[in-house]
Amino acid sequence: MHDNLSDALAKLKLASTDSASDSVESCLDCLLKALVNNNTEASVKIQEMGVLPLLSSLLSPQSSCTPKVANIIAEVAKNEFMRSPCVEAGLIPPLIQLLNSTDQEVLLQTGRALGNICYDSHSLQGQLISMGVIPTLVKLLGIHSHNAALTEMCLIAFGNLAELESSKEQFASTNIAEELVRLFQKQVEHEKKEMIFEVLAPLAENDVIKLQMVEAGLVECLLEVVGQTVDGKREEDVAQLKTASDLMVLLLLGDESMQKLFEGGKGSVFQRVLSWIPSHNHQLQLAGALAIANFARNDGNCIHMVDTGIVQKLLELLDRHIDEGNVTVQHAALSALRNLAIPVVNKSKMLSAGVADVVLKFLQSEMPPVQFKLLGTLRMLIDTQVEAADQLGTNGKLVERLVEWCEAKDHAGVMGESNRLLSALIRHSKSKEVIRTVIQGGGVKHLVTMATSEHMIMQNEALVALGLIAALDLVAAEKDFVGANLVAVLHKLLSDERSAPEIKYNSMILICAVMGSEPLHKEVQSRAFIDVVSKLRSHENKTVSHQASLTEQRLTAQS
Repeated sequence: MHDNLSDALAKLKLASTDSASDSVESCLDCLLKALVNNNTEASVKIQEMGVLPLLSSLLSPQSSCTPKVANIIAEVAKNEFMRSPCVEAGLIPPLIQLLNSTDQEVLLQTGRALGNICYDSHSLQGQLISMGVIPTLVKLLGIHSHNAALTEMCLIAFGNLAELESSKEQFASTNIAEELVRLFQKQVEHEKKEMIFEVLAPLAENDVIKLQMVEAGLVECLLEVVGQTVDGKREEDVAQLKTASDLMVLLLLGDESMQKLFEGGKGSVFQRVLSWIPSHNHQLQLAGALAIANFARNDGNCIHMVDTGIVQKLLELLDRHIDEGNVTVQHAALSALRNLAIPVVNKSKMLSAGVADVVLKFLQSEMPPVQFKLLGTLRMLIDTQVEAADQLGTNGKLVERLVEWCEAKDHAGVMGESNRLLSALIRHSKSKEVIRTVIQGGGVKHLVTMATSEHMIMQNEALVALGLIAALDLVAAEKDFVGANLVAVLHKLLSDERSAPEIKYNSMILICAVMGSEPLHKEVQSRAFIDVVSKLRSHENKTVSHQASLTEQRLTAQS
């Protein structure tokens, strides 16, 4: 074989200069045979004899041997060590030119060659994108959609290119959404549908393309797949149901595509997705709850959904999962409830529907994602709701669990949300009973720590809650305030340049509030403390400077 191959390569070098096409053709056949026989060995030989640069001159659109040349390049480029040499031999530009050919065999081999050369290389794929292959390939898919091999070649190329961010803008300027939907509607085989799904999913991360997909009728296709596979027991049914419902949820992440499908709550798609929630299939329940959470991204939608009774469906779903305990479904349903609870008019309606009671059933959950959403939902519900804050804030079991979670060092999200809910219970109830419950549960020290958070909003929430504790039950809180070094924390907040004006203001309000306690009063009367406050009298913010004068008067009046 070796000698034949060497002969053929030598002949090819001669022949390519005077292109006597018959002898070229037989040399190429010999090369292909050698590659089929032992690809690696033949490739090394081709590389050593310096034949690659010759191949680029043989890639002319008119030549009858072009498909064979492209096929040889595709075979050679299966070897990773041959990919850079192919690029250096200048094979990419002539191959890209060939994508404008009308010959299906040329197109197929050219696509294979480009795909293999650029396999796994983001920089080479990026080069293809900047050379404009995306619009060309989308056009090819439209023209040759009846040719299974070419279609597959296009889909594989799209799948690889769609991973690159730079491709999304190019795809968005073509009619890829329409072409893929049209292709999808024609498929019967599971494998083919999966291939199209694998291209749709990364493209659907782009909001412009999401909308194009919705307009091209993808949603109807997805709903049909769901209908066909929901009761299927075969592995491929389960896989397709998951892919289709996941993609549906992804389309709802775009604001425009979501609003288009909501259609003021009258949309047939919205209605169909609603029917997934009471389904017996966990995957559909999950997708349904996530879809509601996505529809609930603006006040108008949330208000409409609460008025049409979605809350009941979500509560029934959660009730089914207290024992079945599917964590992803719990998390999704709680996310939906949390979003629905954002508009003020929804809060009291949701509270009377018993949302807080159902949510509290998950207090025992050991799953941080569920804990996080549970806390967020309760916090949204009690915002501005005095009675609910009062009821939850005097619930010893809840407060105990919050204090426990305030120490969840491994889960910053859960820790932050627990602190915020503790503070919210106090701020919205302004109740002495709630404050007692928090003090008895050991929550005060966590609120003092929260005042040192790097998030200003959390610092502020902590200071306001601490101010209410000091105003309503200083005697009971005194020991905890001293133990948690409250005064040192306030000193730090006041002397820190980076503290926002409202932080400084609320810190001084708190100083005045703790003066009724003897040990704390002594601490705030130190020279260092008074100096920090008197410095703030010249603060650029009028409210801060005014409060500093008042605070300084009180500090010095009784010293």
